[in-house]
Order: sequence, then structure tokens, then C-alpha cells
Amino acid sequence: MSTQNQRIPSLELGRIIAILAVITIHCQLFVTYPLYNDTAWFGNFINQLCRFAVPYFFLLTGYVLQPKLSLNPIPTAFTYIKPLTIVWLVWSVIYLAAPFNLMTVATDGYLAERQMYWDFLAQTPFNSILEGGLVHLWYLPALIISIAIIALAIRLKLSRLLLPLGLVLFIYGVLAGSYFDATDIASPFYTRNGPFFSLLMIMLGFEIRRSELRIGSNLAILLTVLGLVIHFFEAFYLLSFDVDFRVHDYLFGTPIWALGFFFWLLANPNLGSHKWVQPLANLTLGVYVSHLLFVIYLINFAGFFELGTWQKDLLVWLGSSILSFTFTYLVMKTPLRKLLFR
Repeated sequence: MSTQNQRIPSLELGRIIAILAVITIHCQLFVTYPLYNDTAWFGNFINQLCRFAVPYFFLLTGYVLQPKLSLNPIPTAFTYIKPLTIVWLVWSVIYLAAPFNLMTVATDGYLAERQMYWDFLAQTPFNSILEGGLVHLWYLPALIISIAIIALAIRLKLSRLLLPLGLVLFIYGVLAGSYFDATDIASPFYTRNGPFFSLLMIMLGFEIRRSELRIGSNLAILLTVLGLVIHFFEAFYLLSFDVDFRVHDYLFGTPIWALGFFFWLLANPNLGSHKWVQPLANLTLGVYVSHLLFVIYLINFAGFFELGTWQKDLLVWLGSSILSFTFTYLVMKTPLRKLLFR
């Protein structure tokens, strides 16, 4: 979610689309409406259709940082990693301290509510370390670890090994992640975390920039459709192993689909040539780290007032989108921006 890119309007528009997709995933939009065999296929499809978002952010990071990383890898990585680490630590503390279930707080007290969550995190210590105070923060350590690996490899003149390494980690990550019930390949922690997915996607963006690779719009659309078909075929296939359709952060088809979307934006650079695009795009990191807090409290609000499912879903999605953008915009006007949002 870097703001250091070349300000290609279409890529900036892509950031806005991607962050709205992330919010949609975390709001679990329409996942309580069974359409067939008591399964919420509408919500399931929406959930998986949004899975291009984080891969897009990784691709964009590699694309943006390539020139500086290639010329001056260690200082560039340090300059990039240090503020992200602070943001991750600060928001981890916020999410560790903020109560999620306000009804439990009212009935049993703050410490009782928090103790349940802290105990939950303690059950999976490796995952908790690689995620932070709340699950969605996994993006930041994954980004930090991969940028550090790339910088070190470039410094040691081993950059030619980065794509093969990223591909090997990705294949292992898929087989030990979404495919675990089919493969029984073990992992000490959930392979969405760490460099298993992020390194490959960042390096693909890096190589696209380094080689100045472009493809036409039609080919990019075909690539996107191909990746989508593969991704959804895999998700349906894994149903035969009782793997929930919605749990897949990435499958073998996901990088293909994300690449197609990225190439399509590159082939249409003026798509985001509107005055509102850049200001909103600049808020994406802040929206990412803060939006789940609004999701949580709006779900509490909806439960307290016993809103119907449609009303609840629309309230949580629209409310968290508007509030997180507004909150980030206002904080960016204060000295807190460097602490909370880099």
C-alpha cells in the first residue's frame, strides 16, 4: 500500500478498489443468505472475488520499490521497514487493548473479555507473532519479511534466486495451507503469514518494473479470467475435502488473476485520472490497519439494535468503509499520522 509509486493513475485507482475489496472480505458481506443447499453461495463468491486485493498490494510494492531496491537495497529496505514496523506494533497494541464484545464487557467486565481473546492468541503463538494484535495485520509482517529478504539477496548478489525461492515458498504455502486436508503437508504456522505468498508477488511486481514488461488490455483480461477460473475451480475441488469455500487467502490461480488485473491497469494508465483518486489512494494504509475496529463495533451496534441481516450487512460494510476513510483522513491532518499510519 505504498504511496511512493510513480503516481500512475490506474495503479492509484487499483489501490482504492483493492482496499474496498479487503473491507468486503472482513465484513463477511452476505455470508448469511443461503441460496442452495443451505449454503451462502452469494456471499462465498463475493468473498473469493475479493481475493485479488492483497496480492495486488504486494505486486504494487515490488513495482514501486524496484528502482531504489536495485540501486541501494539495505538503506531502502530499512527506510521502508522501520515505519511499517512501528505502525504494526502500535496497531497491535490497540487491537490487544480494545474490547471486541461489548456485551461481554457489560456483563463480565473488561478484563474477562480481553482475557478470552489473549488466551485465544496464546493457543497459536507462531501465528500470533506473525500477525500481531488482530489477524488482518499479518499483511505488514509478511511485507516486512519479504522486503528484508529481497534487500539482503540483492546486497549479496543473489537476486537471481529470489523468483525461484518465491515460487518454491508459494507452492509449499498453498500445499500446506488451503490444500492441507488433501496433502497432509504440515506447517508450524498458517502459510498466509510470513513470506510464503508475499515474496513471490512482490518479486513479480519487481520484475515487471525492472524489465518494463507490458501486455495489451485484451491479453490482460484473458489472464485475469484464466486465473479466476483456476482459483474457483480449486475452491470447488477442495470442497470435496470439506475445506470451507471462503477460507482461501490464495490458491494456485490467485497470482495469475492478480497479475492480469495489474497488467490491465498498466495497459490503461489514465483510468484513474480524476481529482478524487489520489487523495483517497493516499489513505489506503490507514484504512487497512484501522477498518476492522469499525467493523467490530458496527457489528456490536447491529446486534444491540437487533438489525435484520440485510440491514446489518449494509450498515457494517458502508459504515466501516466511510468511517475508516474519514478517520484516516482526519488523523492524517494531525501529528499522530506518523505513529498510526507511517
